[in-house]
Amino acid sequence: MSVASSVLIPYASYLRVYEPLAAFPEPERTHWARYARRPRTPGAQEELRRSLADLLPTPPVPVPVPVHESGEAFVAHLDGVVVICPWRTRLRGWLALQELADQFPEPVLDAMLPPVVRAQVAADHERWLERNPDARPWIRTAVWQVPLRWFALFGDEDRQYEPGESAGRGGAGGEAGEAGEGGTERGRAPVLRYRTTMAQARRRLARALRALRESIDDGPMTEGLIEVGRWLEEFHPRALVELDFGGLVHAVTEEWLAEDRSAAQLAEGIAALRAGDGEGASEAYGRLAERWRTVRDLRFAN
Repeated sequence: MSVASSVLIPYASYLRVYEPLAAFPEPERTHWARYARRPRTPGAQEELRRSLADLLPTPPVPVPVPVHESGEAFVAHLDGVVVICPWRTRLRGWLALQELADQFPEPVLDAMLPPVVRAQVAADHERWLERNPDARPWIRTAVWQVPLRWFALFGDEDRQYEPGESAGRGGAGGEAGEAGEGGTERGRAPVLRYRTTMAQARRRLARALRALRESIDDGPMTEGLIEVGRWLEEFHPRALVELDFGGLVHAVTEEWLAEDRSAAQLAEGIAALRAGDGEGASEAYGRLAERWRTVRDLRFAN
């Protein structure tokens, strides 16, 4: 089911991995091969609309975890090879509910989702994990920010920016395209994303991690890079890695997006660390952190 509306995509960013068909076992490989041959596959806005559809019935679905796993995916191409990023909506719903415990006090959480509901969802997840011990999501989500550690996977040359387009100009208004695009009644939203190969992402992460460990004590950035690195190791070495600003393009101005060079700024800081310039590294990272602090603070604005 899809819902046509003018609701903007939520203020979330996404880190996605697209794997070649060879990475999937049968019969899933055959399913994705047929799926990729469709004349049109859904984009990020369509995934959002289907998720929002569960909130519209009366009564609404009590928790954002569907009964059945999605058979949908994002489709892209890497060097002429089809690569697939499964939505895995059910798994991501379970993981999102686990994260709620760290984001809200228990009384607030109980009001949002009664303990008996959370307990049932947790039991369903545990039973599912017993049958799928190696399961992992192809998509990671962050709300009101792009975690700075994600930029360590990309170079400025991986940046892809497409300005927004008002409805009626160029004939693009409202159509949802491939992952990262979001159409509304006001026209096509701007797109800002980075794409690179898995090999490049792993190399950049390893260099950044080595520079941090040789220069400063372990901290949140180091721990975050280690965690992202472990996640990347789960995927095919010839995969595509994508960072999509997603709904954040609606939270900031197009001028802000056009000027953003966050991956280059982080790389500048890492290069300074490798050169032994701690002051330069601190200055570069400070500018980047402040830029994104202003975006995170928007969640508390009226």
